[in-house]
Amino acid sequence: MTLSATQADGADTARGRYDGYFRPGYAHRDIYTAQDVFDQEMLHLFGTTWVYVGHESEVPALNDFVTRTIGRRPVILSRGKNNGLHVLINRCTHRGAVVCRQAQGNAARFVCGYHAWTFGTDGKCLGVPLSHAYGPDFDMEAQNLHRAARVESYRGFVFASLNGEVMPLVDHLAHARRYLDEWIDRGDCLPVVVRAGSMRFETHANWKVIYDNAGDGYHPPFSHISMLRVFARRYGDVDMQYYSGNFDEAPLISRDLGNGHTLLDQRPSMHAQSAWERQHVMPGREKMWEALSEKYGEGPAREMLDASTGSGLNLNIFPNLLIIGNQIQLLEPLAVNRTVVHWFSTTLDGAPDEVNALRMRMQEDFPSFGEVDDTAQFEACQTGMECVPEMPWIDIRRHMNTDAGHRGEDGIWTEPISSDQHMRCYLDAWRRIMNAGAARACDDA
Repeated sequence: MTLSATQADGADTARGRYDGYFRPGYAHRDIYTAQDVFDQEMLHLFGTTWVYVGHESEVPALNDFVTRTIGRRPVILSRGKNNGLHVLINRCTHRGAVVCRQAQGNAARFVCGYHAWTFGTDGKCLGVPLSHAYGPDFDMEAQNLHRAARVESYRGFVFASLNGEVMPLVDHLAHARRYLDEWIDRGDCLPVVVRAGSMRFETHANWKVIYDNAGDGYHPPFSHISMLRVFARRYGDVDMQYYSGNFDEAPLISRDLGNGHTLLDQRPSMHAQSAWERQHVMPGREKMWEALSEKYGEGPAREMLDASTGSGLNLNIFPNLLIIGNQIQLLEPLAVNRTVVHWFSTTLDGAPDEVNALRMRMQEDFPSFGEVDDTAQFEACQTGMECVPEMPWIDIRRHMNTDAGHRGEDGIWTEPISSDQHMRCYLDAWRRIMNAGAARACDDA
């Protein structure tokens, strides 16, 4: 297609449309507060890249389903015939009503509550009441629920994309694959199970404020000071007490994994000796230790418990999947200043009951205590950004100019854990994807 000079100028402008929201070491508040930016994110970001929708263990049997979203679009993740996974747009092709209105369940078909149009778990339209009234040219096949253009599972983690030309999932994951593998393979490589329930937090903040925090290794000793003080006073040198003094001198690191994915790695301190021994007192600890030691011996028991503590990883897979400790965190944007954060606890299939019981108890600190601290900070940031237009720039300079970073033998750029490189990395991916989306929209106009 040949463009006029005006159209060409418009396309060039669109290709750099979002560059103005950034300057070295700063991001503009509008990316968190502007309604039009949020609306375009739902189209150009969540609508074109890979988005995490659920774990295979949530839909283990034929006709199992859970309902989720892809950038506010309601979707159904279902298990169909031949063990197939389907991600269906949860919108009736008749009048647009949401078809499946339950969070999870098992159903051989989905029936729209408005006019009883009926669909299979693969999205096929199975029935339309009084269909003769639509005339002889009515095409049942054309009434099927729309499907995500691409659905792929990586070791149980199911991702979907509405963009049929998106890169292969393994390429999208980049270096995050290595750390996802390491997280999955803890605990004698027993399968991870995501059926132990979840906690839902609705936060009055933009989804990126929460994503910012997932890779922020600067805040723990300050935002969580009350929790850490209680633990230190009661139990001494337990988990996270290594966040003291100049913790940039501790072997705690932040890593750029490519494509907006990042890692905070606390393992060098958390697992330096015994992660299990660093855990604070919890109900049943001694009894379960005794039971495992008696059954397996002290050495194997300690290995099992070391592997069942928090992983020591904050693995952030852009744009909506956060793996923190032993939990999976899913971000669901609702509005420019409202986000639901889903925390899914995990167990290990086939592990001793004591291991999974302790694993569940260890997951109580976050979100039960820590997420309350974080949510207060999320909402404070959102309020400040929305209400003070005279201060439009958000500072993301930490360790940008200190020469503290280095490229490891694995080729991954690494900085001290308090660095802001997490924000710089994912916002760079955000800008690239948003600029590409704006350019496509201009080309299609």
